[in-house]
Amino acid sequence: MTKITNTPWDQLDVGMEAEVRRICRADDFYVFANITGNMNPKHFPRFKDVEGSLHEPVSPAMWVATLISSVLGSKLPGPGTLYKAQSITFHERAFAGDELIIKVKLIEKKPENIAVFQCSVDSVDGKKLAEGVTEVIAPTESMDYVVDDIPGLIVERHAHFDKLLGEAEPLPPMKTAVVAPESEDALLGPLLGCDHTLIDPILIGDEAKIRDAAEKIGRDISSFEIIHEPSHRAAASLGVQLVNEGRAAALMKGNLHTDVLLGEVVKRDGGLRMGRRLSHVFVMDVPGLTHLLLISDAAINIAPDLETKVDITQNAIDLAHTLGMDEPKVGILSAVETVNPKIPSTLEAAALSKMAERGQIKGALVDGPLAMDNAINLEAARTKGIRSMVAGQAEILIAPNLESANMLAKELTFIAHAEAGGLVVGARCPVIVTSRADDDKARLVSCAVAALYAHRKMPV
Repeated sequence: MTKITNTPWDQLDVGMEAEVRRICRADDFYVFANITGNMNPKHFPRFKDVEGSLHEPVSPAMWVATLISSVLGSKLPGPGTLYKAQSITFHERAFAGDELIIKVKLIEKKPENIAVFQCSVDSVDGKKLAEGVTEVIAPTESMDYVVDDIPGLIVERHAHFDKLLGEAEPLPPMKTAVVAPESEDALLGPLLGCDHTLIDPILIGDEAKIRDAAEKIGRDISSFEIIHEPSHRAAASLGVQLVNEGRAAALMKGNLHTDVLLGEVVKRDGGLRMGRRLSHVFVMDVPGLTHLLLISDAAINIAPDLETKVDITQNAIDLAHTLGMDEPKVGILSAVETVNPKIPSTLEAAALSKMAERGQIKGALVDGPLAMDNAINLEAARTKGIRSMVAGQAEILIAPNLESANMLAKELTFIAHAEAGGLVVGARCPVIVTSRADDDKARLVSCAVAALYAHRKMPV
């Protein structure tokens, strides 16, 4: 329990001092921007000047000034203090990573409980950032307050996705057959991927509709190869053909049904099958998690049996390897964490875990059955008495069926403010499947994940 107490007016003596220390973090600048509306890009990470050079974010001066209130409101005089006036002069600037020392010293007591403080903010390495004088109305009664109940903040920065984009952008653009990009949202995805040098799209579909979509979003597509084919099934077949001929290294879904595109991918003659079941993997950047989270299968296999779940699990592991997870932790989900013959998914989870131990699933630590809470939360796992290398820290979640995987991914996206990219794996090339509800970041990350997957490792 963290309790703060005050020093009432009648106990204040001139000369009293107090200080706090604070690490200057980039997340503070995002919070300040959202609170104040000050969107000056100099205060944000990865700010580029007119010459394109990257710079460390500069702390907003008024954010530095607000730190003075952290001493006055929490230490001296403490709880119950109210501001009356403040004058401040700024000297040097603080940057993300700096440790700051904020000091106040009582220099005068005025009528009506007004206390005057000399204030300063300095860095630990001796930079004088700000100094001034503050007048407050001091509390007249003793007061204490337990601060543990104050909610914390999570900044939706999605640094994990930024890292993926940073790794993928230097790669050569991947030639990608885009099937039926005949609406604004379906065309925007490949164009964004092209803008970031992730993919080099070949547009396949009704040429008039594609050009109309480009006009509506204000883009010139004269430099792109367009193959006119108004039939969606025939366009999907053409996309698969381009991959088989080596003219494309990836497929991307446009404005057509997913089953139409994948129907051509899985054809025995002329398709892109490799002997393993195809599956969809959501790659998610969830606020508060220190790692990427992969969820499968949320889009293809409706009610997978054990054999299919083996392929789903291995596909997700293969993709995780290309995203920098050398030995990902895989949690096989069910409603409970114990084997129960009445719940078939617990039996399959236990079987998958044992198959991984015996080398039938390779390249990961696999454990199950696990409930969602003890799969991702260490305290929940320990409360249930579960001790393993996976419980509480899973990086891949394999759901019992398509419905549960899809609901889990959508809940994280629309309730927990996660970002989600997606990829179909298990074929001869990555298949990028985006949704009309995806924002720009999700579209870009789907392209980046496909580029990394194709470049680093394809399943054998």
